[in-house]
Amino acid sequence: PELKVDAGDIVFDNVNFAYRKKRFVLRDFNFRAEGGKLTALVGPSGGGKSTIMNLIERFYDIQSGTITIDGQDISKVRIASLRDQIALVSQHTTIFRGSIRENIRFGRPSATDEEVETAAKNAMAYDFIMATPEGFETELEEGSGLLSGGQLQRLAIARAMLRDAPIILLDEATSSLDSESEHQVQVAFERLMAGRTTIVIAHRLSTVLGASKICVVEDGKITESGRHAELLAAGKRYARLYQLQFKDPDDDKED
Repeated sequence: PELKVDAGDIVFDNVNFAYRKKRFVLRDFNFRAEGGKLTALVGPSGGGKSTIMNLIERFYDIQSGTITIDGQDISKVRIASLRDQIALVSQHTTIFRGSIRENIRFGRPSATDEEVETAAKNAMAYDFIMATPEGFETELEEGSGLLSGGQLQRLAIARAMLRDAPIILLDEATSSLDSESEHQVQVAFERLMAGRTTIVIAHRLSTVLGASKICVVEDGKITESGRHAELLAAGKRYARLYQLQFKDPDDDKED
């Protein structure tokens, strides 16, 4: 059957998963990302945050338990119908050989030129695109050095906006951006997330202050969850992560 997304509620129920036999990354793992809201995953590298994203996209199948979207078991729906409902923005933007326009259109190949340009405007990418030698027709090479990290990330956000999927998975790596780029990427992320179910792996805690729920993921388990103010007041792991990061903004690289 085809996956039909309404609210976009994502639930992990007693999920066990290992990349290699018997070395479980997630064990009896329970998690819920509420439809239409922002859920943030924080915690040390190797704790399982990226694995959660990979399992939602079904890049791997779980050993036991269930993952459902709006009550539909994702292992039983057609995989293409699952991935059609998800836009992934990872910390490494894939650039294809072709024009900037073609690179954005990859999000939805049937999109018109006007829709591509609107997505670029919403992603705060239009101005820098127009400043390139040929605008939207500027050719990019794989691994293009023509655009900065922040510009590449905004291209990826434009691609996701064009896709217009109800579920957004963000692996937001803003750690390498200067503050102006980071601000523009942040504005673009906020526009992208509006009204959609979003799960973000947060590298900088400043990006998750407004999340509906923050989950601290360690050793394949959620050790704490709540809103920023609650977790800070509790004075446990999240509070320590927060204090550490604001003393030393050079946070760890992701798993």
